[in-house]
Amino acid sequence: MDHNEQGRNEQGRNDDRKKITLTGSVALGTGVMIGAGIFALVGQVAELAGGWMPWAFLAGAVVVAFSSYSYIRYSATNPSSGGIAMLLKAAYGPGVVAGSFSLFMYVSMILAESLLGRTFGTYVLRPFGMQDSSLWVPVLAVLAIAATALVNLVGNRWVERSATATAALKIVGIAVLAIAGILAAGVSSLGRLFTVADRTPPDHGWLGFLAGVTLCILAYKGFTTITNQGADLRDPERNIGRSIMISIALCTVLYLLITVAVTASLTVPQIVGARDYALAEAAEPMFGSWGVTLTVIIAVVATLSGLIASLFSVSKLYDMLRDMGQVPGLPGAGGHQSLYITAGLAILMAAFFDLSQIASLGAILYLAMDIAIHFGIVRRLRDEVDATAWIPWVAIVLDVAVLVPFLILKAQSDPFTLGVTAVVALVIVVAQWFTVRHRSDDDDDDDDDDDNDDDDGERSDAREHQHGR
Repeated sequence: MDHNEQGRNEQGRNDDRKKITLTGSVALGTGVMIGAGIFALVGQVAELAGGWMPWAFLAGAVVVAFSSYSYIRYSATNPSSGGIAMLLKAAYGPGVVAGSFSLFMYVSMILAESLLGRTFGTYVLRPFGMQDSSLWVPVLAVLAIAATALVNLVGNRWVERSATATAALKIVGIAVLAIAGILAAGVSSLGRLFTVADRTPPDHGWLGFLAGVTLCILAYKGFTTITNQGADLRDPERNIGRSIMISIALCTVLYLLITVAVTASLTVPQIVGARDYALAEAAEPMFGSWGVTLTVIIAVVATLSGLIASLFSVSKLYDMLRDMGQVPGLPGAGGHQSLYITAGLAILMAAFFDLSQIASLGAILYLAMDIAIHFGIVRRLRDEVDATAWIPWVAIVLDVAVLVPFLILKAQSDPFTLGVTAVVALVIVVAQWFTVRHRSDDDDDDDDDDDNDDDDGERSDAREHQHGR
């Protein structure tokens, strides 16, 4: 007995060693957040928020900090590999609403992966002057997604080791660029965070600023992937919340430093003109060609490591959705089918949508799901997860406050993307309605079969009893 118990304890320790540590979890979270957020979104945010761009990133951090509360409370109480999907199921039941918003989250994460892929292609081509190529940017994006999917086939420990190493490299690299840029522009440039002097206001005023915050949220939303690590994370009840808050804090500091450096190097029109590769453009006047090369190297590391981390976490979410009957599996695809599906969808989106469209689609779907999460916490799960009600309500108000201005401005400047978003949302809802209906019919058929089996059994017993008499 003692020997068996010792063996079980040893097995438990071995299993625990195979799980992701707090450091690895933070690396995976920041890997997704830093990957696309700062490299792909600076120019797009400047287009909406103008010279107020650093404040937009700070405001985005505030919105996300309030939003993270609901995820932390639920995931700490109910850690699982599909934290968001399980939260929605607990709040709304296993029906159309939970399934639809879970898929909103899944699709927004896939869009984030396609954003990473296209950012990789754009920065790789920047030294050759081909960053605007409509052919080579999507080609390189597809290759990047496919290569990082292969890395994920190796397993958890390799993913964690690579994420930890590359996260450290990204943080140091971006910090060096930001600090060097601030020193080149003069330390006094940090004072620009606290004054409106010499800052170009948004073309649409506060409406433009709030719309810019919507895109900034994409630079932080990678924290949600941490909630999908529950089953693979050591001590998830404590480490999920700690990992999320550390990741958000690290990214906030980095984003503020780098946006101050960019706005000190380039004017708003210059940033907007190079919106898909603004960091590389900002490095050139400060540091020359070597600065561009260094920025490209950091961008390549950031986007590839972000893809590795995102594919790992999003595949876990698909596993949970499949187990819940919300999405189909692939016949004969083995244990990696969720990875194949996730990578395949990301490749399709990277091939056919540009960075601006991808960012807009992802932001709208994510915020719609985020509002549903907070409402579900307040409506159904407040007591279960011991949540303070006013925090989710504030998160809802903040989400609406940034989403509505974004929709208004997008309706004026890019109605096509809004139309695509509406179609995607409608397809998801209709598909979920049919999925739930089909599942209900199957359950009814199973109940009928069980009743028939019971009746057959009763008749057989009656015949045996009669025969015995």
